[in-house]
Amino acid sequence: MKSIKLILWLFFTCQCPAQISDFKFINFKKADSIALAYKGEGLTHLPDLSYKLTSTLNTDVERFRAIYKWVCTNIANDYSLYTKNNRKRNRFKDDTLKLKAWNTTFTKTLFKTLIKDKRTICTGYAYLLKELAQFAGLDCKIVQGYGRVSSTDIENLERPNHSWNVVKLNNKWYLCDPTWASGIPNTETNQFTFKYNDGFFLANPQLFAINHFPVEAKWSLLNADNSTLKGFLKHPIIYGQAYKHLVLHNTPKQLQQVIKKHERITFNYQLKDTIKAKDVHFIISNGFSDWIAKPTQTTIKKANLELEYYFKTIGFYDLHVYIGKDLISTYTIKVI
Repeated sequence: MKSIKLILWLFFTCQCPAQISDFKFINFKKADSIALAYKGEGLTHLPDLSYKLTSTLNTDVERFRAIYKWVCTNIANDYSLYTKNNRKRNRFKDDTLKLKAWNTTFTKTLFKTLIKDKRTICTGYAYLLKELAQFAGLDCKIVQGYGRVSSTDIENLERPNHSWNVVKLNNKWYLCDPTWASGIPNTETNQFTFKYNDGFFLANPQLFAINHFPVEAKWSLLNADNSTLKGFLKHPIIYGQAYKHLVLHNTPKQLQQVIKKHERITFNYQLKDTIKAKDVHFIISNGFSDWIAKPTQTTIKKANLELEYYFKTIGFYDLHVYIGKDLISTYTIKVI
């Protein structure tokens, strides 16, 4: 009987995605305060920085938290560097030698900018997090893959465009994205605003998979994951604030929806915390005008949020879901 119970326990344990809730009894206040205390530290001696951030902490997850929080609150996202690299890579995509030469040149520029100015792109964030974690004795790796935001040109997404990390804690791998957690780059002015988003720290793999697709499938951390890049590119658009409010995005599964006039479309999410129905609204656009709309029906049962809506006229619409002032997700809907 004991062996059967053990097998069942192991089975259900292995089915649970590794995520921040595994450490719900850990208080990260000390780790966060250490990260703040060393704000402004330079990057010329990474072993020393790693030691300062972690030496007085007792658990691996706290040590990783201090490093992660420091990286996210001290390193700026350099959007101009990103666009320059993207432009050159597209230009040389059919010329292997020139692409290789550009990658070599850009790598030098990338790390010089990181060390000197504390500005970088996703590759630099992932590299720095890995290095600092490894100096603290933590097993942390860089994951290469595809990241999707509202501005991503999915029609021409031919190569991996994003990097993030996995870290092993208590013999389990966890996901995090220091780039997207750090703040918001202004694509018009190239200015960066630090705005830490805790949702990308030890994120739920099922939510993470909606806008992250690793080149190596094992780093999705999802059991029996058989997703494809083609399927990934059909996902809805979810935003950084979704990680603040959601545990899971359940439905709709795809960005593009086709429904009939007066047919109800359902949106279903699992919430981190309970909200009130009045906090939820849509902003809908038909290409000519935008308007605020309330769901036809809102149902909140414990941590489950279900919204329904129907359109009275045919046409093409963009529907954006908001919780309070936070933009959560976007869908395109054809009403016939």
